[in-house]
Amino acid sequence: MNLDPESTALVAIHCQGDIIGAEGAFADFFHAEVVNRGIVGKLSGLLEGAREAGATVIYTQIAYNPDYSDLNANSPLLRIAQQRESLKHGSAHTNFIEQHAPQDTDLVLTNQRVGGFTPEMASILEDRGIQTLVFAGVATNISVESSARAASDHGFHVAIVEDACSAATPGAHAASIESLGLLASITTSSELGWAR
Repeated sequence: MNLDPESTALVAIHCQGDIIGAEGAFADFFHAEVVNRGIVGKLSGLLEGAREAGATVIYTQIAYNPDYSDLNANSPLLRIAQQRESLKHGSAHTNFIEQHAPQDTDLVLTNQRVGGFTPEMASILEDRGIQTLVFAGVATNISVESSARAASDHGFHVAIVEDACSAATPGAHAASIESLGLLASITTSSELGWAR
């Protein structure tokens, strides 16, 4: 893909210990496929390459008040977060895994919903002249897809780095990518040219 770094942002979706870590609250859902697909290494390379290219790097982080007063648990997944007492501000596993620690130039946007595309993100992107969003992270069929759909509906050009995303199962990942192919460009780390 030929992208203009000045108008492009790489959005790393929920690379937090609770979601992709071996000991996180959702490890039983996601960790096996994170390992099988080599997501940690691929995302690390993408993040480094995006910074070197001069693109904006954005991390989404889902986190709640310790008493969950800001959690609207209107879906099974969000109820699980509360039941497992996970994703609390200040908790070690709510933070990003060590390999994906944000740099000083990166943006970290916290959200309380499954999708990471928020009005705050839209405002920041528009202020910076960003026109294209490149998504990678976990889970393909949940937070990545939700964020990508919202970004597309908001008028941004969207790309999904297929080999830098994973879901709970290969089938769920594949079905999501197939659906997203109607809304976004589907690419790979090597095609994108940012992999390190």
